[in-house]
Amino acid sequence: MHWSQVEIGALARAASCAPSVHNSQPWALEVPDGVLRLYERFDVSLPRHDPTGRDRVLSCGAALANLDLAVRVLGWRPEVGLLPSPERADLVAEIRAAEPGEATPAELKRYSAIFQRSSYRSPFALHHVPPRLLRLLGDTAAGPGTEARLIKPRTEAAPLAELLAHAGQLLRADRAYQRELTAWTAQLREPPSRETTLPWSGLVRADTHLPDTVTLTERVAAESLLIVLTADDTRRDQLHAGAALERAWLAAITEGLVGSVLTQPLHLPEVRAGLIEKLGLPGYPQAILRIGYPVTATPGRVLAPTGAGKRG
Repeated sequence: MHWSQVEIGALARAASCAPSVHNSQPWALEVPDGVLRLYERFDVSLPRHDPTGRDRVLSCGAALANLDLAVRVLGWRPEVGLLPSPERADLVAEIRAAEPGEATPAELKRYSAIFQRSSYRSPFALHHVPPRLLRLLGDTAAGPGTEARLIKPRTEAAPLAELLAHAGQLLRADRAYQRELTAWTAQLREPPSRETTLPWSGLVRADTHLPDTVTLTERVAAESLLIVLTADDTRRDQLHAGAALERAWLAAITEGLVGSVLTQPLHLPEVRAGLIEKLGLPGYPQAILRIGYPVTATPGRVLAPTGAGKRG
């Protein structure tokens, strides 16, 4: 298979629009012989935020999901081979164009959503996401050893809020973490969050407001939250989780929804273990996806959120 320069450009653009830790795009894409090769960039290191590199692998998984869609829209059925490689430890995946195939209407919509996706860091509209849409997102995210599980507002909002508050207190007071966060956001010229309070702010900064647990519980209970889980916790599992997260997010956009991701609290071992224990999770939580309707949109319409195209 020989990709034209225009097609390679389309593939690279799709990958570049994937969500990534601190918008760092910790991957490299090569097409030397017609085979798409996605590499993890080990030089993108965030020792305080991402000590094990899990968010970096999740980011690569999201880029892989976008590449899969782009290949389909270009008229081919992708054949994906995942890590590891004995020759290249940084090789994440190889994608080959197996045979011609027309993209489905759902794939075309999700491909368009790649370029609309952005992080929505504000309270959602009061209109709740219908259960059928939440089931659709869960089905879309499902993959090998991977699922997206809905947080139950009545019974699970309180323990989740307690864990988020605990993480917020530790991270806000962690000076080394705050120095790293400031350095990265300044380097990437990342705009300030529209909200500086949990759970909407995403990253916990030195000025992030930490509401009391009762208020935070009410906020968490009012949202639709999906936890992306994997059966194991290897790099391959994390790669699957990143792809699942992006599939669900893109599907949400096609339904007029917006979202944002929380991974920061999950890097604290006690928070991750607490989620598994208190929520009875059947696997390892890799990310939390907030989903809802934007306050400026009419439910059911597909709108590009403010800052469309932003990778965060």
